[in-house]
Amino acid sequence: MRRRAARVRWRLSIWIWLFLGFFSLAAGFLIIIILHHQTQTQDRLQHHQLLDRNARNIQVTHKLNLTKELNNGNSYARQLLEQMSLAKAYLVLAKEHNNLHLAWQLTSKIRNCQSLLSKAAMRADPITQQEAKPLIISLSSLILKSQDAHYDLATTMMTMKSHIQALEERANAATVQTAFFGSLAAESLPKNLCCVNVKLVADWIKNETIKELADENNNSPRLLDNNVYHFCLFSDNLVAVSAVVNSTVSNADHPKQLVFHIVTNRAHYAAMQAWFVTNDFKGSMIEIQKVEDLTWLNASYSPVVRFFGSPRIQMYESLLNHLRFYIPEIYPHLEKIIFLDDDVIVQKDLTPLFSLDLHGNVNGAVETCLEAHRRLYKYLNFSNPVLSSKIDPQGCGWAFGLNVFDLVAWRNASVTSVYHYWEEQNADGNLWKLGTLPAGLLTFYGRTEPLDRRWHVLGLGFDVSIDRRLIESAAVVHFNGNMKPWLKIGIERYRALWERYVDKSHPYAVECATS
Repeated sequence: MRRRAARVRWRLSIWIWLFLGFFSLAAGFLIIIILHHQTQTQDRLQHHQLLDRNARNIQVTHKLNLTKELNNGNSYARQLLEQMSLAKAYLVLAKEHNNLHLAWQLTSKIRNCQSLLSKAAMRADPITQQEAKPLIISLSSLILKSQDAHYDLATTMMTMKSHIQALEERANAATVQTAFFGSLAAESLPKNLCCVNVKLVADWIKNETIKELADENNNSPRLLDNNVYHFCLFSDNLVAVSAVVNSTVSNADHPKQLVFHIVTNRAHYAAMQAWFVTNDFKGSMIEIQKVEDLTWLNASYSPVVRFFGSPRIQMYESLLNHLRFYIPEIYPHLEKIIFLDDDVIVQKDLTPLFSLDLHGNVNGAVETCLEAHRRLYKYLNFSNPVLSSKIDPQGCGWAFGLNVFDLVAWRNASVTSVYHYWEEQNADGNLWKLGTLPAGLLTFYGRTEPLDRRWHVLGLGFDVSIDRRLIESAAVVHFNGNMKPWLKIGIERYRALWERYVDKSHPYAVECATS
């Protein structure tokens, strides 16, 4: 009995375990099915979301592509744009022929087109046929009406061509005018500096001693002595010239051996004389002349003086700028001279330049062709055969501002006659427009000795990023450009280089600065 009861219990336990195993298996399978269903559902949701997002992106891309629609010849936007351009041409013709009613109609339709195109751009949606069709039909009708009014295609083309030419002329005139106003601003003086000039003129008028000292200086034998070092400047800017002279003598090893020859005009002569006579520049000699006293420089001798009667030169240039081409005539007894512009500052002794061998050349200057835009073709019009047959357009440019001139070689080569030749060739402004550098590049072509770049560093009047080490190593720094250091628009980074040589402690400078 006990055995039979044990067998029954054993069989029962087997069935129980089988049932539990089957139930667990079914439950696990069911869980797997549920999880798989959930995963598929999530995948489908993510897929639908991705499709929706892509659809929206495609829609946005389509909406934002209005530029492509304008370039599409079949789009309504392109048709409206073309008709509007044609309507504008006929609008000009209608106004010229005093057809004010047609002009008003065309103006109204053009505005409607502009408004529709603007709305399409704002909403980022293409123009529909319903929107475009009324405007296209009405504009077509007005264009036909314009053609019936004898505004044929040939007339339209001729009229528009004349308008384009007029616009080009106005653009060229505006370019020249911009250059003129920039130059005018660069040459102007602040009010306090003009005040100093006025006070100096008053001193010249009242004080006879100043005039006597000036006469002594202008008759000094040192002016003709080739054993001393001669410098020349041509300017009407007193404060600029004073800074140049002061910086030169301050950095010279033997300032008493320096002689400065300054030529100005009648309006600034008295102030220049009064300033340089009453101030000491370390014992150097300073001569002041008026350009008006150079009576030999007249229209019969100089083509430039003759051309100064024309608006092209008279309005934009000063005769003082052209005196650099007449240095041997102004100083007939001198053999070698250094020319300085009035917007430079000297930082080292320049007298070693006088012993420099120019190898028979007339002009010693720093070349500027390290920069690609400084080749001759950038300054001159080589489409002219007179120029292209004699000058290499890839020739190297150089700079005015610090130039060593061998006046003996100049006279022997009749370089001033060469200058006159090129000025005559440019009487109509066909070779170059304005300025003295293009004329200098031609005049001294093949007669220029390159100097070490450290003698003359340019760009302080327009370039804000010149290497500080290059400036420190330079013998002369040049504020060429419109941002002169005496103006408020001057580059602040370089202003101290100039201001250290300006006498701000002078009584007139103090009085004018505070008045």
